[in-house]
Amino acid sequence: MSEKKPCNCANKKKFSDSPLQQSSIKKSLSMIQGYAMAMASRGFKDKKVEKTVKQLRVLSCFGNEQEGGELPPCAHLKKSEVDGKFFCGACGCGDKKGTWLNGSDEEYSKLDYPKLNCPIGMPGFSNYTPSSPQEAVEPQSRKYYIENMNLMDIQKITVSQPDAPPEVAQIIDKMNEISNQNPE
Repeated sequence: MSEKKPCNCANKKKFSDSPLQQSSIKKSLSMIQGYAMAMASRGFKDKKVEKTVKQLRVLSCFGNEQEGGELPPCAHLKKSEVDGKFFCGACGCGDKKGTWLNGSDEEYSKLDYPKLNCPIGMPGFSNYTPSSPQEAVEPQSRKYYIENMNLMDIQKITVSQPDAPPEVAQIIDKMNEISNQNPE
């Protein structure tokens, strides 16, 4: 007579406890909150972020190789199906007009929102988090590289945007004066 083997039914689960499901829900809520924050910051008059902040955002997403620098584009940068447009592949918003990172002066791109989160907390974004000491070790991180750039090099980044309001232009002029007095 053969002995019955235990089936181990109690050890099998019907559904996995995937952390992906939990993080997916958390990510969705975070995306909704970020979208609402960005839309509210735009207001009714299509308010745009200051030029220097947008330059930091462009650096964070596109790098500065096109300006003769050495920083490559973010690994999450994706080419749109629309010629010449790009979107973030990490944020989950997809490829559509409202999510394109670049545009002309007449277009309102995603990088124009006064408040905007980056999935990896890069410089220029509302949820920016400074680099850790480990990010300074070779090979250094993109974030650390941007944080340690000279203001003059940041201001060389071309962005599509109207001129800064006079009060912001005065602040930038003062920053330039200080930067010129204390070159690194």
